[in-house]
Amino acid sequence: MPTHPQEPDRAASDTGVRVPEGAGRPPRGDLPQPGPPRPEAANGEPGPDAAGPAPAEDEYTTAIQELEDRWRRALADLDNLRKRHARELERERAVERSRTAAAFLPVLDNLELALTHAGADPGAIVEGVRAVRDQAVNVLELLGYPRHAETGVAFDPARHEVVGVVQDPDAPPGTVVEVLRPGYGDGERQLRPAAVTVAKRE
Repeated sequence: MPTHPQEPDRAASDTGVRVPEGAGRPPRGDLPQPGPPRPEAANGEPGPDAAGPAPAEDEYTTAIQELEDRWRRALADLDNLRKRHARELERERAVERSRTAAAFLPVLDNLELALTHAGADPGAIVEGVRAVRDQAVNVLELLGYPRHAETGVAFDPARHEVVGVVQDPDAPPGTVVEVLRPGYGDGERQLRPAAVTVAKRE
């Protein structure tokens, strides 16, 4: 079968330039090749591989457990501190009660002594009781509660409690005429105010 000679490229023949064989199209290896498709979630959004690896759940679980342990230890320390403070407070109260009771022991001893000698000399019992009273007042003053039984002073609502108003021409109005019950202590350390009668204002 007769063969026909291959016709040269028309563009090459028109310009007079000879095109080498195989230079009419670029080789297939130079074309960009499509990569594998990116994974997508069911709703069309990029999957987890597209955004990078997610934090491990174990790290969050470990951190939560550590915080819970610290919280429990803090609660235990707070409870121990509260119990220790309560024990120390109770111990301080016991020491204070013992100190106060010990201060009144000599007063009781003198009362016992006065009662013992009351039969031998009934008149001496009055002096003995007065001496014991003065000793008890001195103990209260040493504990920080001085006695107040002054008359002729101006009425002070912080130190006096009015139980009666009397007409006394010799006393200025608003002054203490009589103390019916002494008071002990001052200011915030006051055990009780003095019960008094006050001169009436005209």
